[in-house]
Amino acid sequence: MAPKSDRKRAMFRHLREDIKSVFHRDPAARNTFEVLTNYPGLHALLIHRFSHWLWNAGLKWLARTISTLARWFTGIEIHPGATIGRRFFIDHGMGVVVGETAVIGDDVTLYQGVTLGGTSWDKGKRHPTIGDGVVVGAGAKILGPFEVGEGAKVGSNSVVTKSVPAGATVVGIPGRVIVKQKTEDNARRKLMEERMGFDAYGVTEEMPDPVARSVRALLDHMHAVDERLENMCQALRKVNSEYQNGDLPVLDEDDFDCVRDDSEERG
Repeated sequence: MAPKSDRKRAMFRHLREDIKSVFHRDPAARNTFEVLTNYPGLHALLIHRFSHWLWNAGLKWLARTISTLARWFTGIEIHPGATIGRRFFIDHGMGVVVGETAVIGDDVTLYQGVTLGGTSWDKGKRHPTIGDGVVVGAGAKILGPFEVGEGAKVGSNSVVTKSVPAGATVVGIPGRVIVKQKTEDNARRKLMEERMGFDAYGVTEEMPDPVARSVRALLDHMHAVDERLENMCQALRKVNSEYQNGDLPVLDEDDFDCVRDDSEERG
């Protein structure tokens, strides 16, 4: 067993990490005193650290009582049996529920209204395992004894009932994984978007807007047509050396003001 002084140093080191994680993920945080006194997510986490220690020490009634008091004060319900890693951050926090057998990795972020729940009354593992660096949007429900891989993102109000691969993004009800495009496809598409002044209404590909996805599909089709026309022009030049392909007309940025105006209104 580690000496008492070492345990104290580790405790304060973890406390500093938890406070720093608030500054890293919430631009509204101004100073340490404000974070310590006005962030219920941090309060719930610190109380959970203590109640979890009591739970593992066999003082289960006392641990549950302390976690219930924490729920009254913070609006966040974390079962003392849940295992939570380092630099865990709950933003806003009201309505967050974390079940008994949930396991949360390091650098995980939950927003308000998130539920890490179970779908079974069995005594064994019935809550999800959340990998390192996962972000779960407001109102999302992750239900069942499966794993959400490292670096995954769960969209707001999604309902996830099956495992999520590392680095993937899940949206919708039921939650569906959005398959990421190849890196070269993303770079080429973004170049075309910049040329046209299209910014997908400020929505990233992880949380797609239906109109944005439609326009992106059109851009992919335009690229395929351009490649086919270029191949045809090369074939014509081989047949007739005098063939000259003219330059394509330059896109006028003013023609796409309506797209940018609509983007600003949605933003």
